[in-house]
Amino acid sequence: MSNPQSTTLPLWFWIVAGAALLWNLAGVGAFFSEIMMSEDAIAALPEAQRAIYKTTPFWATAAFAVAVFGGAIGSAALLLRKSWSVSFFSASLAAIIAQMGYTIVGANIVAVMGAGALIMPAVIVVIGAFLVWFSTFAKGRAWLA
Repeated sequence: MSNPQSTTLPLWFWIVAGAALLWNLAGVGAFFSEIMMSEDAIAALPEAQRAIYKTTPFWATAAFAVAVFGGAIGSAALLLRKSWSVSFFSASLAAIIAQMGYTIVGANIVAVMGAGALIMPAVIVVIGAFLVWFSTFAKGRAWLA
């Protein structure tokens, strides 16, 4: 097995890893925006969205935190070429599925916002799955230590 620290990686590895970090940092920002929403901002939401916000269970918010922080840590680990990025991306994906499952089924987001509201959850799941695959691929190539 080659030494991952001496292996020259293709430029696209760094581009994907950097984009993953930016994507997940945006998720962290969205998480803080949601949990720190002021009472005035909540009151300005349409009634159906306000009801969803106020009735979201703690576990769904916790899943959101695991999803975005796990993804951000996994992305940083990928940039540092650490094999444990796979574990963080896997935990992130599991949390994404739990959170989006609640959003789609528990909160019935389609009834509130229409079928178009399924696009972003689908994109998030696909990107989460891609990052698990990508980190596993990089680990298999001995690019990660």
